[in-house]
Amino acid sequence: MTSDKIALMAHLMRRGGFGAGREELEARAAKGYEATVEDLVNPREEPVDRYEFLRYHPGYIRHITSPGMGSANWLHTLINTQRPLEEKMVLFWHHVFATGASKVDHWHELVAQVDMFRERGMGNYRDMLVALAKNPAMIYWLDNCDNHGYAVNENWGRELLELFSMGVGNYTEEDVQECSRAFTGWTIAPVPPRIYYGRFDWHFDYKEEDHDDGEKTFLGHTGRFNGEDIINIVCQQPATAQFVARHLYNFFVADEPQVPAWSATPPQDPEAIDTLAKTFMDSGYEIAPVLRVLFNSDFFKNARFAKIKSPAEVVVGTLRFAGGAEFPAPGIGNLAKNTGYMGQELLNPPSVEGWHTGVEWINSGALMKRINFAAEMLGDVDRPGIQDIIGRLQVQGELPPEEFVDSCLDLIGPLEVKPETRLQLVEHATEKGALRWGTEREVGVSTERVGEILKLIASVREYQYS
Repeated sequence: MTSDKIALMAHLMRRGGFGAGREELEARAAKGYEATVEDLVNPREEPVDRYEFLRYHPGYIRHITSPGMGSANWLHTLINTQRPLEEKMVLFWHHVFATGASKVDHWHELVAQVDMFRERGMGNYRDMLVALAKNPAMIYWLDNCDNHGYAVNENWGRELLELFSMGVGNYTEEDVQECSRAFTGWTIAPVPPRIYYGRFDWHFDYKEEDHDDGEKTFLGHTGRFNGEDIINIVCQQPATAQFVARHLYNFFVADEPQVPAWSATPPQDPEAIDTLAKTFMDSGYEIAPVLRVLFNSDFFKNARFAKIKSPAEVVVGTLRFAGGAEFPAPGIGNLAKNTGYMGQELLNPPSVEGWHTGVEWINSGALMKRINFAAEMLGDVDRPGIQDIIGRLQVQGELPPEEFVDSCLDLIGPLEVKPETRLQLVEHATEKGALRWGTEREVGVSTERVGEILKLIASVREYQYS
């Protein structure tokens, strides 16, 4: 099997999931690239057993007091899923339709929103917007529970057009007002639990008496519109297809400027955006066909290491690669907090705009957290993923320093580093000579050295890119 096939498959699995170990890469490469894309877009594996987490953390179901437990259940799913693109799309929509605990203050409603993204993330975008408009966490987050026929609140209507569908410059202030009128009466009501313990859950409640049923004019269309009518019109707009396509490109292909700059800054690859937008419109707003075209495109295949990993990608990718975190052991709440230390607290984005991505993931504090976390996990030679690397190196027999370094870079990625970076790694490995496995003592020393070199690889610039 050629190294290029493995490298291309590794690229696909980093972007279409959270990376993969060598054994999985070899199996997928043997099956073929296009067949793997199809497996990702149409997963057949069983979903993660959500009740496994609850069996070991039963208090999670009603009140969350332990550090980090808000997103711990999701982290458990991210680590264990055999449907990686499905879960990657959950992360994508959580960023695009950002909703945070800082205001909602109801973890279970945020978890329910994540579940909705999982169910609909690769389905129909129009249906997703309708479900989002009825999602209690979003309704509260953007104040649509305060949007009344007698007193319109424009928060949800504005963000629907600005950040969730069309983008700035493609609608007027009058369109925002008319859109908001159409969503009056879309609110939430509490569901009293059988035992009054913890927070009440919420559910969508449409109050017809609170809805403005008058005639509205929106994007050139006139009628007595309700919210679903507005969403239908929004989805018909070419600007919406372009906006969704650019989001997908930014998330899966290469870092774009931040969303507020899109109205003034053209995309770096307009032809790619047009291709994705056309597929979106031709498919009737289906996301799966767009993903299929994206992953099979040359512009995707040629964009290796063109994106800075998000904190979630660093944490989840490292944990999945190193292994040993599959069981929801005590401390998983603290483990879940690591993305927040790096600047991406899951279920609590900083604003409705989501997180600023690309180079803005990196500052001196966040970079140290990223490096220290990856180094700690990859340097733990007792973890099964690291044991697999050690076993593969051992099969190769005695390895001179250069071959030792090259093999580690290959098995951890394959990871492409600059010549000067490779030279520094080789110089470090040369200090103790060749890797040997002949005696028990040599096995122990060589195992320790593998952990050391993997720690160093975790600290190089290239490890921060996908």
